[in-house]
Amino acid sequence: MRVTAISAAAALMVLSVSTSLMAQRPDAQIDPKSLALLQEGRLARAAGNLEGAQDALESALAVDPRNREAYVVLAEIARGRGLPGKAIRFYSEALALEPNDLAALRGQGEALVAKGATTKAKDNLAKIRTICGAGACNDATVLAASIDKGPPPTTTAQAEPTKPETAKP
Repeated sequence: MRVTAISAAAALMVLSVSTSLMAQRPDAQIDPKSLALLQEGRLARAAGNLEGAQDALESALAVDPRNREAYVVLAEIARGRGLPGKAIRFYSEALALEPNDLAALRGQGEALVAKGATTKAKDNLAKIRTICGAGACNDATVLAASIDKGPPPTTTAQAEPTKPETAKP
């Protein structure tokens, strides 16, 4: 009697696991709706509509969070807006999906340089050079130039000198 109950439970478990595995898509297959939204976002960005582009790209990620290119384009928009921290986060999401994405590594390295984290940017450069091998790699060249240039100068708000008030008679 006990063997039958255990066998039934094991069979039910195997059936439920195999059913859930059959329903999953392979990692390389991105939802076509997500790809269409990615294309819409790229077109909006090219037209200068950054808000529309960002909305379309975020929708693409809501449809399929494995759309690595959507993360990269969102990161490029963030860098263009002067938000390197946000760009680094988006590039990290893309790199979590594909650690050897050269465009994401280069972009993240450039954003790191903009934040002043040149040591971490050099780590990205080393990884790019490892991936590219002995041949010349455009991504490595661009990131190396960005590192050599260094972070942009920071501007600080300076108050105008105040004039001492004179006592009125």
